[in-house]
Amino acid sequence: MSTNNDQSQLQNGDGKHDPDSNVIPLSPEKNVDRSPKLNQPIRINDSPKDSTNVDLERKQPKIIGLRQNEGRRTANMRELLNDLKNDFSNDNSPSSVVSTPHSSRESKHHNEENSVVMDLINSITSSDEGRSRQRMLKFAAKRYASAIERNPEDYDALYNWALVLQECADNVHSDANSHTKDALLEEACKKYDEATQLNPALNDAYYNWAIAMSDRAKLHGRTKEAEALWKQATKNYGKTVQLNWNSPQALNNWGLALQELSAIVPAREKQTIVKTAISKFRAAIQLQFDFHRAIYNLGTVLYGLAEDTSRTGILVIGNEISSNELYSQSAFYIAAAHALKPNYSVYTSALKLVRSMLPLPYLKVGYLTVPPVENPVAPHCDWKRFQFVLNHEELQQIYDDEGKTNDRPALRVDIPDIISVTVCSDLTLPPGPSICIYTIHGPIFLIADTWEYLDSWIDALRLVYTVFARGKTDVLAALITG
Repeated sequence: MSTNNDQSQLQNGDGKHDPDSNVIPLSPEKNVDRSPKLNQPIRINDSPKDSTNVDLERKQPKIIGLRQNEGRRTANMRELLNDLKNDFSNDNSPSSVVSTPHSSRESKHHNEENSVVMDLINSITSSDEGRSRQRMLKFAAKRYASAIERNPEDYDALYNWALVLQECADNVHSDANSHTKDALLEEACKKYDEATQLNPALNDAYYNWAIAMSDRAKLHGRTKEAEALWKQATKNYGKTVQLNWNSPQALNNWGLALQELSAIVPAREKQTIVKTAISKFRAAIQLQFDFHRAIYNLGTVLYGLAEDTSRTGILVIGNEISSNELYSQSAFYIAAAHALKPNYSVYTSALKLVRSMLPLPYLKVGYLTVPPVENPVAPHCDWKRFQFVLNHEELQQIYDDEGKTNDRPALRVDIPDIISVTVCSDLTLPPGPSICIYTIHGPIFLIADTWEYLDSWIDALRLVYTVFARGKTDVLAALITG
């Protein structure tokens, strides 16, 4: 049962949070830091090497053969392995791809470049398990190098060669060989650059180029070189989205790159970059409501923003959202990610840190302006601002004492009744950021206080419904009532 103090904080919607009081204590037996790494966002893969740092998703090589007069020959992985078995004993370029270069000068240039790249690949030492794969990558590199010697404008070969170099860089695990990894990634970036110059519509090339840039930036730490690489990565993600707007993965990675960049740039630039990162994560979620990685990453960036706001006292988003509200929003997104992926240890440990920042026993509390229940298109003068609460089952209007005396029925929206939640631009509505909740009973219109609050309300309603649609409502229920 809630105490009077809890109810008071709920009515104010601005309960104080002390981040330091929520840190999970260390295990006395193993001395392991069990507090979640909220500043280490989730990447793309579902099978991470460790629970807090997941590699970015990369497109697999298409293994495209050489351009021929009659079209493009595609070699699949089995053909490549057969070629490797038959031709690997001969360390020269495969006979199927050898041709006379365009000129001796051009041939010399390509041979010099190829020699440098092959020296880097040959320097990689792999375990027994990775040795056969590394041999295959080496063979593929020779194949694409020969393709470029034959036709320097073969952008498919350049793209696949870059992918091979990127895969080779992933096989360099030792920190002592970071310069080799960086050199391989740099060569991959050059190939992506050449490929996109030849064909500016190579969407996958921009995407993987951005990943290679990000990997290079991580190797350079917090330096000017890293800052330049992160900026280039964000530009390439932007080109990816420009070529394919329906790409939540690219938007998520774009947000991650901006988040990393914000930790390097001067303080005067940080706020703008962080707000842009928030917009990218939100855009990814709007394209895929159950994209739990983007949901969690949005929670982490809001948590970091709350920390900055709490430390400096400067309101960032719209100059109106307090650190307590940012903590609460952060907790909601992390809770939603946990509900969608309850067995993911990163989300579980993060939730332990932020659960107390939720307006329990609710997921979200705030104010919305609404018409009378019986008249959704009432005159503007009849619209009133009331407090609303959202849990796993419903959006519920809460009356203050004045509202009760007016005997005005409370607005309630059951989550299972929702069909869609959208931004509304109906000119007949009162001024302000408008939300339309389409339900099986008809539309319901609400006005948020600001555009920033509108975004958070729309996200909250969509995500709670998504959790319901995925059959995970019981996880949310246990989270707020347990």
